[in-house]
Amino acid sequence: MKLSKFAYDLPEELLAQYPVHNRDESRLMVLNRKDRTIEHKQFKDLIDYFDEGDVMVFNDTKVFPARLFGNKEKTGARIEVFLLRELNKETKLWDVLVDPARKIRIGNKLFFDENETLVAEVIDNTTSRGRTLRFLFDGSYEEFRAKLNELGETPIPKYIKRPVEEQDAERFQTIYAKNEGAVFPPAAGLHFSKHLLKRLEIKGVEQANLTLHIGLGSFQPVEVEDLSKHKIDSERMKVPKETAELINKAKAEGKRICAVGTTTMRALETSVSAYNNLKPFEGWTNKFIFPPHDFSIANAMISNFHPPKSLVMMSVAAFAGLDFLKEAYDVAIKEKYRFMAYGDAMLII
Repeated sequence: MKLSKFAYDLPEELLAQYPVHNRDESRLMVLNRKDRTIEHKQFKDLIDYFDEGDVMVFNDTKVFPARLFGNKEKTGARIEVFLLRELNKETKLWDVLVDPARKIRIGNKLFFDENETLVAEVIDNTTSRGRTLRFLFDGSYEEFRAKLNELGETPIPKYIKRPVEEQDAERFQTIYAKNEGAVFPPAAGLHFSKHLLKRLEIKGVEQANLTLHIGLGSFQPVEVEDLSKHKIDSERMKVPKETAELINKAKAEGKRICAVGTTTMRALETSVSAYNNLKPFEGWTNKFIFPPHDFSIANAMISNFHPPKSLVMMSVAAFAGLDFLKEAYDVAIKEKYRFMAYGDAMLII
């Protein structure tokens, strides 16, 4: 499959800058793969497509305030530090991205608050913008993480052309987020409200959780035309035993199993047994899903609308069918659906 097949023109004004007021009142486009039909609904109408015994699978990862601003020793230059992943808890080693990167070299120190209680030393270059930092902090690990949370800000993406606001801490997070470790939320899950989850529960729709900590690997640009040559960063994940058992039971009974978002789908496809069942798993995944792909577990999927040539668009195209997805995106642009994390949603059945 070629990268160029995922190109389309996305008008900038359709990039959602804010979420809708009520989570479950974003728009919902429903794609029926069998009938090849497209319907226009509200997200809360999702409940009409599910019955008792069906399973909704959620990624319960939690976003942490991953964007810090520090000052370089001696020059005082302001440097943005984006925390990617913790490498070592004891020595407080982290993989980060820095901006502007040209100013940051091995041996440099960064100061993050006036009292110099949090300092970091650059100990390695990993990529053009990537660095490994060792944080210097006089206190327990819990106090260190509390300090990061205090000084960090919600890592909304750069296409949102405004400063971080107080509401972002709540809205750039699913309401069921539990296990901290992501720098980006599972965007398809942002539309679920407590009321909608309760209505699904009353209807008998089962809810299963897994965890995949989303890094920036899912959003890195693809620079090769042949997709089979693209490699993505590994991300930590866990499929609990009770989740595997619940999903396998529903699968055996022919129920609808819905992956809420591309990261949930990746986790499910990572954990498939030789018998095409879901198995418990804890570890790392660098699974890259693009067309053609035979899906083993989920037979429905919720997604947001994604940018051209993005890994997440490719994952959805593998499930919906590339031609059908591009047709749906043409309709979405014409009907002025809102794209990206704070945008509208799509249900593919």
